[in-house]
Amino acid sequence: MSAVYHRILNIIVVTLLVATLLLKPGQAQGQGGIVVENPQAVSDFGRSITFTAKITASNPIQQASLLFRGVNEEATRVETLQVAEDGSVSFTYDASLNAFPPFSWVVYWFQATLSDGNTYTSEPTSFQYVDNRFPWRDISQANITIHWYAGDDSFGISALDSAGAGLLAMKDFIPISLTDPIDIYIYSNVNDLGDTLLLGGREWAGGHAHADLGVVLVAVPPGTGQITEMETKIPHELAHVMLFRALGDKYAKQPAWLIEGIASMVELYPNPDYARALEIASANDTLLPFTDLCASFPADSGSAFLAYAQSQSFVTYIRDSFGVSGLSRLTDTYGDGFECNLGATKALGSSLTQLDARWRESSLGQNRSGVALRNLLPFLLLLILVLIVPLWGAIDMMRQQRKHAAQSK
Repeated sequence: MSAVYHRILNIIVVTLLVATLLLKPGQAQGQGGIVVENPQAVSDFGRSITFTAKITASNPIQQASLLFRGVNEEATRVETLQVAEDGSVSFTYDASLNAFPPFSWVVYWFQATLSDGNTYTSEPTSFQYVDNRFPWRDISQANITIHWYAGDDSFGISALDSAGAGLLAMKDFIPISLTDPIDIYIYSNVNDLGDTLLLGGREWAGGHAHADLGVVLVAVPPGTGQITEMETKIPHELAHVMLFRALGDKYAKQPAWLIEGIASMVELYPNPDYARALEIASANDTLLPFTDLCASFPADSGSAFLAYAQSQSFVTYIRDSFGVSGLSRLTDTYGDGFECNLGATKALGSSLTQLDARWRESSLGQNRSGVALRNLLPFLLLLILVLIVPLWGAIDMMRQQRKHAAQSK
């Protein structure tokens, strides 16, 4: 099976489990085999997950195991269990060394081999690996739920408004789903968010979207600047989720500059420092070639910031020059697996290198004399065509006069 099929199957399984198993302690029974009572998973985020249950059977249990995996993982972890006399089992998983992404879903089940040699497997149970270090509050509207732990009621309402406005801003060029749930977790500072990402096995960032899970993580301090930060960060990360849902397995094939450029373009309050960064880099001839921004952005923060600034400006230039349909052709072409430079040629008729040069000229004012000459070239050609006919006629007349003069001598 393909990885995409596995992911789709996993999502369907977890959705069914959430609806049927998560609301109350589960009990699973193999036919004539084992009964698993009160399976539970209790997490201490970033540290441990303790799985417990009680397994009983008609015959003595020779061996018992716990099996579990993340919903989007293909590899299943298997741990041998010691079964107490009353059938109780317990296993503590070290989540600090083998991290699950924050707020992801984990599926687990039990397996037992009895004295008659038969092996029985329980039905799966699921739980969400929540960052339970904070007292989360929540507010919902349609398919969006805002979670926050610092700030008053108006903070959550403002975040919900920013999410709704962000969806409206992107609806013209990103298909919007209002049915599949989206959870937005707002941390009160970048340190809390950074710790969460690191404990969840992710690199530190100012915001993050688990696009496949429909989970957005951002840092917004309560205060006078909260609206500006919400209108910048929430639409950006929401765009990643919507792009993933629209593109499916084609999402991973998109160039980094295109995905991040679209996400930056829908920010309701674009970063005002982007323009200054572009001006300085253009003057110092330190702009990053877009061919270097296909696979990923630079690791160092300064170059990464410039990459975001360039991508936002570049994708806006493409939209203004080729329309929304141009962006759609790009995502479709890259989704078909075309190489970064060639994909731009197929979608827009110009290579990525040529588009890069035209963006620098049009948006940043580079090569003004060359641009002016290129813009005047059609008029110069027309002027030449207009003048060449009478000029050629005059030359031909002079030749004829000379010829007649020579014959009359």
